[in-house]
Amino acid sequence: MRTKLLALIALLLSSCVMAQKEIQLPVPSKSGGMPLMEALSKRSTNRSMDSTRHLSEQQLSDLVWAAWGINRPDGRRTAPSALNRQEIDLYLIGRSSAYLYDANEHKLIPVAGGDHRAEVNNQEFTKTGDWILIFVADYSRMNSDDAQRNAITAGIDAGLIAQNVYLYGASEGLAVVVHMSLNQKEVAEILHLGTTQHIVMGQTVGLPAK
Repeated sequence: MRTKLLALIALLLSSCVMAQKEIQLPVPSKSGGMPLMEALSKRSTNRSMDSTRHLSEQQLSDLVWAAWGINRPDGRRTAPSALNRQEIDLYLIGRSSAYLYDANEHKLIPVAGGDHRAEVNNQEFTKTGDWILIFVADYSRMNSDDAQRNAITAGIDAGLIAQNVYLYGASEGLAVVVHMSLNQKEVAEILHLGTTQHIVMGQTVGLPAK
């Protein structure tokens, strides 16, 4: 009986995810924006976010592309990674669903339905932010059995992506905060992560409170 119940729950969860639609993002804006030195001068952490305002679809597109998009024909990204292993997967938890960013197709693939922002941690900004980026390292792409080395490498690579987010946020006037505080087990379950996938950190983005 218990096995049948678990199977039914899994089927229902799968159906909920399938009911969510992929988001084909608009072509990212690759020109314009704030000059680099001005963006660096304005880069800051802002935890005060307006829960009533949303990023536009174009801002979301530009955000994920700036973070970890493909910027060359050979598939290389806007941020470097050790030996170009590209071990970081970028997940997004939003107001109605959670997604995985597909850089090749520049789209968001649904992985969970519902608003799970409040489950990420106990801090207020994750409840009021528009999107929470979750940086996940897949150790199976790293060709090393040294977990400590993998963790350090993944942390560096994720940090480089996070800085791209900060600079885009400064250019666009967004509120951005990077955070290590995460309910790791709960988030892993929400995102249906595999055994080789390890959460590195989170980064919440929203419109600043006025």
